[in-house]
This record gives sequence, C-alpha cells and structure tokens, in this order.
Amino acid sequence: MGRRDARVTGEPPPHRLSIWVVSDGRAGIENQALGLAEAVQRLTPAEITVKQIRWRPLFDRLPSALKTPAMLASAPLAAPWPDLWIAAGRATLPLSTRIKRWSGGKTFVVQTQDPRWANDRYDLIVAPAHDGLSGDNVFEITGSPHRVTPERIAQAAPAFAARIAPLPRPRVAVLIGGRSKAFDLTQAHAADLADQIAEAVHASGGSLMLTFSRRTPDAAKAVMTERLSGLPGWIWDGTGDNPLFGFLHFADHILVTEDSANMAAEAASTGKPVHILPMVALRSGDKFARLHDDLAERGATRPFDGTLDGWTYAPLAETQRAARAVLEAMGAR
Repeated sequence: MGRRDARVTGEPPPHRLSIWVVSDGRAGIENQALGLAEAVQRLTPAEITVKQIRWRPLFDRLPSALKTPAMLASAPLAAPWPDLWIAAGRATLPLSTRIKRWSGGKTFVVQTQDPRWANDRYDLIVAPAHDGLSGDNVFEITGSPHRVTPERIAQAAPAFAARIAPLPRPRVAVLIGGRSKAFDLTQAHAADLADQIAEAVHASGGSLMLTFSRRTPDAAKAVMTERLSGLPGWIWDGTGDNPLFGFLHFADHILVTEDSANMAAEAASTGKPVHILPMVALRSGDKFARLHDDLAERGATRPFDGTLDGWTYAPLAETQRAARAVLEAMGAR
C-alpha cells in the first residue's frame, strides 16, 4: 500500500518531537548537543529549540548539588516541557536532574559527555568511549557528537568553490588546535610542525588549506602562518565565513592536531585520510590515546609521518548511531 496523506484520510498528522538543546552557549559544547538533536531530527519529524544556561557569577562555581533555578542569570525555563532534552556541559546538570520531575515524567533526558555527578538521574548518557564510562544508561560512541555530516559539507562547499577548486591537488586541509589541560602548542613546536607540513605539501605538488582554533596561541599561529604562506592555498585568518566545511569537502588529506576529540571525529566522518599531528603533552594519561587507538582501529587515522599516503575507510557516523539509540530508548519506555 502507498503512503496515505493525513489531509485526505482525516488522520492526525504525525507527532513532531519537541527537542530542547541545552548548554552554556559555548560553541564547542553546544554543538555536541545540537549535533545529536539534528541527527534525531533526520530520523523523525522534530522541532529543535536552543536554550542557553547561565548562572549568576556568585553561584556559578557552586557544586551542582547546591544550585537551584533561582540562581540562574538566564531566563527561567517554563512549560510546555519538551519530549526530549539533550544537554551538554556542567552548567546544565542542576536542570537536567530536575526536568523529569518538572515535566511529570514526560521529558526524556539525554546528557552528553560524562556528567560526573548523579549519573543515574539521566535516561541516557551519550559518552565518548575514551572516557571509560560505564552504566546501564550509558551509550558509548567514538569521539563526541557533532554537526558534521556529508550532506552539510556538500551543501556548504559551493560557497568556497571559486577559491578552492583551482588549487593543485592533493589538497591538504590542516586543522590546528591549541593549548588545553592535556596539551600545548609552543612556538617552537608549531614551527617544527609547519616545516614538516610544508615539506610534505611541497613534495606532493599539492596545496594547503589551514584553519586555526580559538585555542591556538598567537605565537604558534604567527610562526605557522609565516612558514606556510609560501605554499599555494589558503590560510584562513578568521575573517569572513568559516571555510571549514569547504576545506573538508575539497580536501584529499586532512591533518588534525591530537588535542581535540571533536576535530578528529569530525574529520573521520569524511572517509578521507586523517593524519594526526603530535602536540606537546602537559600530563600523562591514556584518555586521548584510547580515542586515537579507536580511530586508528577503524582505519580512519594514522600518525603523521611526513608523507601523504592515501587510504580508505567507512566514514564514521557515530552521531547518527547515537540518535538511533536515543529514539530506541524513548520507544522502550
């Protein structure tokens, strides 16, 4: 039988899932929850509303257990409550643990990352496998949820085609991170990376497409720009529209610094060779090692060895896999 039209049969239209995406508004945090919400929306009709949470400065650093909605600096939340609550980040925890009661049990609560507090009070935790979190309500994925999909990359590419398409191949996209609790990018190390990248691109006869992150130290940015500006290509200076999706679309190779789980997982969603650039380690630990081991086992990444060898693998679609798990868990209630 063909699909019947509700306007003809008199049947009610399919229910549109109401989804709230909740975070403190920082792009890297919000995009994890929003990426998962958009993946759910690709599977079922849904309406997404973004909510940004801010606490008054006096209360911001209080433990989650001591925070109450009266301490919010952002607008108070109010009914009608969503069918699905997808939250990311520490700022959301005092609300994520209350929304079930406020909604009378209606709202299905999903927390991304490891909450590290009241883990049994969320319906589902979508956690990076490299965090090593376990529990009946934990769904592990490689990397973190994100918004990068082949469709979004393809849709964004035409806006940058005039500048990128004429560049000689292989085109090498380079995504540079920066300082974090676990890694640093010193000026000396950045200079060394730049020299290795320049040699590889020059030897291949290709071109460079480079973008920095908000965390890239100014000194590292300056020395890499100086040493790589002689290559054909584009070093984005942060002005105008962000060409990241254009870089990912037109790239033949992607080089990513090891400090960011998000960048590595996003790059691996393209199916293109992802070369991992080393950083200066600030502390020992196997968290990022587990992530990169996982990506390597899937065939997505290899350590950058100064060459641009190619390989193929099935593009990672971990955010979409998590979205299916969310809908399955909601249906099983």
